[in-house]
Amino acid sequence: MTNRQAVVKRKTKETNISLEFNIDGRGQWQIDTGIKMLDHLLAQVAQHGRFDLKLSAAGDDQHHLVEDVALCLGKALNQALGEKQGIVRMADAAVPMDDALATVIVDISGRGYTVLDLSFDDNDMSGFASDLIRHFLESFAVEGRLNLHALVVYGSNDHHKAEALFKALGRALDKATRIDQRIAGELPSTKELL
Repeated sequence: MTNRQAVVKRKTKETNISLEFNIDGRGQWQIDTGIKMLDHLLAQVAQHGRFDLKLSAAGDDQHHLVEDVALCLGKALNQALGEKQGIVRMADAAVPMDDALATVIVDISGRGYTVLDLSFDDNDMSGFASDLIRHFLESFAVEGRLNLHALVVYGSNDHHKAEALFKALGRALDKATRIDQRIAGELPSTKELL
């Protein structure tokens, strides 16, 4: 459990992505996707999850880039967790951001699945479509092989809702990926498989 890191590279006709991820980091990030709102949201995950994230990404449009960044981040999380021995596995976080409140619950179960209740109002987020948040979370959960339930409880500003959501994602992942010394070396599953 001393080297929970991963490097993921993805190059397609649509995107070119290089990502370095450290679960046991200090919340440091260098992120450049060319989409300022996506950079801002990913910085929240790194900062509040205490993950180190280095990401360089370019793509032909926002949809392809957001999807492929999510796939790479999910893959990096899954790879960095390795056999998942000793992890807490399940965790939740609720985060307020001014007028908004968001909750995220994760289970690093080995099964990618999402349940999302994201009430966005299509406020302008610097040209970043709110539906891309849903698509990011779905893609991330599938490749990260985790159950992800996310709820925007309330709020009027889409930027605040999105920021609260990504902060909560970071906090929930931080808790779920921690090592529980009581079960160090064991899988947190009655099946003995994740």
